[in-house]
Amino acid sequence: MLLRHTTAKEIERKALTVNPAKTCQPVGAMYAALGLHGCLPHSHGSQGCCSYHRSALTRHFKEPVMAATSSFSEGSSVFGGSSNLVSAIETIFTVYDPDVIAVHTTCLSETIGDDLTQIVSKANEDGKIPEGKKVIYCNTPSYVGTHITGYSNQLASFIKFFSTATPKKRNVVNLIAGWMEPSDMREIKRIASVMEARVILFPDMSGVLDAPLTGKFEMYPAGGTTQSEMTATGDSKFTIGLGAYSTEDACVKLENKCRVKFEVVEIPIGLKATDRFIVSLSRHANVPVPDSLTEERGRLIDLIADNSKYFWGKRVALFGDPDTLIPLTEYLVTLDMKPVYIVTGTSGKHFDEEMARILKDIPEARFKSGERADMFQLHQWIKQESVDLLIGNSYGKYMARDEQIPFIRLGFPVVDRPGHNFFPYTGYAGATNLAIRILEKFLDHQDRTCNEEKVEFQM
Repeated sequence: MLLRHTTAKEIERKALTVNPAKTCQPVGAMYAALGLHGCLPHSHGSQGCCSYHRSALTRHFKEPVMAATSSFSEGSSVFGGSSNLVSAIETIFTVYDPDVIAVHTTCLSETIGDDLTQIVSKANEDGKIPEGKKVIYCNTPSYVGTHITGYSNQLASFIKFFSTATPKKRNVVNLIAGWMEPSDMREIKRIASVMEARVILFPDMSGVLDAPLTGKFEMYPAGGTTQSEMTATGDSKFTIGLGAYSTEDACVKLENKCRVKFEVVEIPIGLKATDRFIVSLSRHANVPVPDSLTEERGRLIDLIADNSKYFWGKRVALFGDPDTLIPLTEYLVTLDMKPVYIVTGTSGKHFDEEMARILKDIPEARFKSGERADMFQLHQWIKQESVDLLIGNSYGKYMARDEQIPFIRLGFPVVDRPGHNFFPYTGYAGATNLAIRILEKFLDHQDRTCNEEKVEFQM
């Protein structure tokens, strides 16, 4: 395998990325759009681009992902895709009848310089958009940013086109979900329900990308945030963003547009991040933390205490999205493990600052963000001094196999294992799930590799 030729010696790279720890903006925009009820994502570019983006999401969720495309031809690529998009809008509303079309750009349409504001305005003037329907849009050039950037841009477009303020504020808290699994969004809603907090969660992929099999095809499943809920976000009393990279831009836009103040916390992965989320929700929704959540927290702490000898000092390498890696790294430190190598393909100061804070007592830890922070770099670090566990998406399997390292699949995409999107990693229940998975990997590895006389029936 190619990875066996990875050298431990590092050579400075200024222009080459090898196995990037990211994918492109339109994938994120398409995923976010699916969290809006009755919404059909539309890729303004070539058919191949749309096929790739749909395929990436379908392979991860094992669910059909519906999306449309402007299907650029050679002529569109030269003279622009305005007529393609106007025709597509008319066809989509006539044939597929969505409530909303969410248009996002691609490399091709961005390079040409297509003006989505002008094109959609023309479609509206020409009567291509039926009454009561909406076409929203955002710019997501694939040659800059990552899928997290595209996700963030799509969320900001939700605010631009839907959120509306009236003179009367409502006792509701907006929860803007960062990039997470539908099961995590369902867990966030469960926590809010247990706390009896009135919330609007958006986007909401629960019931969309994990919809039940009923024997009847549903073009637009029952899940997702509704248009009326999105409109009402402008009258909410407060907004909590879950994950700075995914949600801060939307939070800022909502505050500027509708004067809804906000706070950004990490996605509640692990003990401390969940504590911060629940305290924030309790304070801003003005509701107490129920005993049932306190008991969930206590069971998690009991699990950690009972198995501390297995966690202590274990070295971990991680790669993925910054909004996931920050609370995950903090959780591993809480477990007395040592996250020593962390890379993300999404650049930004917040990641570097948080990593420096979380890892201040682990002097050997190394972290990197941005385009050169790729899996090749991570593998070189592991070659220099190995780790006890690797955590990341499916692309890490080759590295784990090459180095004989226990591997936990977490993040996007996970394409070689089923069921990952059924169990949450958020909240105390999610932290318990993750701790158990880590323990199982360590103990399975010990059983498989130890000398025969060391194989014990009970650990």
